[in-house]
Order: sequence, then C-alpha cells, then structure tokens
Amino acid sequence: MKESVLGIIGGSGVYDIPGLSKAEWRPVATPWGAPSDELLFAELDGQKLVFLPRHGRGHRIPPSELNYQANIDAMKRAGVTDILSVSAVGSLREDLPPGTFVVVDQFIDRSFARVKSFFGTGCVAHVGLGHPVCGRLGNAAQDALKELGIPHQRGGTYIVMEGPQFSTMAESNLYRSWGAHVIGMTNMPEAKLAREAEICYATIAMVTDFDCWHPDHDHVTVDAIVKVLLENADKARALVRKVAPALKDRPMACPKGCDHALDNALITAPDKRDPALLAKLDAVAGRVLKK
Repeated sequence: MKESVLGIIGGSGVYDIPGLSKAEWRPVATPWGAPSDELLFAELDGQKLVFLPRHGRGHRIPPSELNYQANIDAMKRAGVTDILSVSAVGSLREDLPPGTFVVVDQFIDRSFARVKSFFGTGCVAHVGLGHPVCGRLGNAAQDALKELGIPHQRGGTYIVMEGPQFSTMAESNLYRSWGAHVIGMTNMPEAKLAREAEICYATIAMVTDFDCWHPDHDHVTVDAIVKVLLENADKARALVRKVAPALKDRPMACPKGCDHALDNALITAPDKRDPALLAKLDAVAGRVLKK
C-alpha cells in the first residue's frame, strides 16, 4: 500500500472537525503564484490531511480570480495523493432538493476567463478527461454518505459557469435541457488541473437551493439559504470524519489510472521543451519529466 495524504478543498467550515491532531497552518510557495490561503496540515485517526480554503479564509476571492494552478500545485507539493472537493451548488433537478449531496461523475465546463492547464507553449500535453473524477474516491464518499444517512445521489453532471453572477432563466433552462444536474462556479479548471497533476480527484456537490428555473426560486429567503449552508457544512464535516479513515490504505497505483495520467500525454519533443516551463512543472510533472 502507498501512504495516502487526503486533500480537502472547500469552505472554511469544513475544517473545524473534532479529533484533528497536529493541526498547523503553513504557507506553501508555488511557481504559479500564491494559492488561496495557507494550507492546514493535520491528522485524523492516523490519516494525513491537508485542507485548503478555496476562496481563502473569510471568502476573499471570487471564483474567476482563484489561482487554480497555484492551488493544485500547492496540494501536490504538500504530498497530497487524493483530493475531495466539497462544493456548494444550485440544483437543476426537482429530485435534488436543498440539502442533497451529489457525488459528481461528469462536468460541463462553461467557464471562459480562467487559465486551464499547467502546460503550454514549450511543453504541450493532452490528458484524458473522459472520466474526470476518480471512481475509487467516489465509492468511498458514497459509502460514507450511506452510513451517515445523508440524502445523496451517486452520479450527476456538474455544469461550471463563469460567474460571479448567477444564471439567467434562459441559461438555467438550457442547462437543464442538456441533462445537467447541478450548477456551480468552482470545479473547473480545478478538476482538469488535478488530472494534469496526477492527483485523484472527486467532487461532493452540496445543494444549497434550486437554480432560477424553479418556480419557487424567487421566494427563497437569505435566511433559508444560510440555514441550508450551515446544515450542509455540518454534513460535510461528518463526511470528512467518516471517509478519511476509509482512504488511509491506498493502492500503490490508482486502479482508475489517475496517478499516471501523464504517461502518454506529453507531445513536445524533449529537445524542444522550454526549460523555464519545465522548471515550473517540477512538482506537477516531475515524475515523467525525469525519465
């Protein structure tokens, strides 16, 4: 078995978990700039954990201004092998009411103002993204949700919009016609970059409200949404508490191939690669660049 280091990306409320030991906030420098915040290193029942507040503590950074490259690179440098992304979303389905958790298995990326790859001119790479999340992590999350009795659905498509504004009614109905289940603003290019960094990644989407397609949407009060957010945060902490020990024993190689995503991805000939870009890729792609 390989040592597992579980990374959690999400809101600050997720990190207030009873039983954490050796908890310490530490800065992690990256060649891509600063991540959203310091990382919280801790242990839970012998499982090493690394928490990253996606928007920074106090929710300082909007979705389009997140440094996704730095966030994922920092997790890689921290030794993270698996990432659970815990994310608030709106529902596009009547059967996914507020308070439901969705173990996402697909994405539609409608973001357009974000850097989406670690690679570029000087080192071109194309990773497979047909199955953008790790089924092994999804299985563990589903088992934990079942044990906890949290309303959930295994499988669903998360559509990522640019934001920071919410959808128009026309957009919301369009996304429903595409078969999407939930909508949010943060998991792309996060999932793409995790795949490039060869980190197993899974999204747990927490429904806070119905998107604007729903006839009751305009009648939802801020108090009602805050209530669901707080309840979801409680459930998310319970989920992390339950799933972390289950991921402690990690196979030497991910059966889904996430940790070898770069094996056949690099296209640029070795003698044409840009040394400056290669230096920035030391953590993300060092495994294959050293060959």
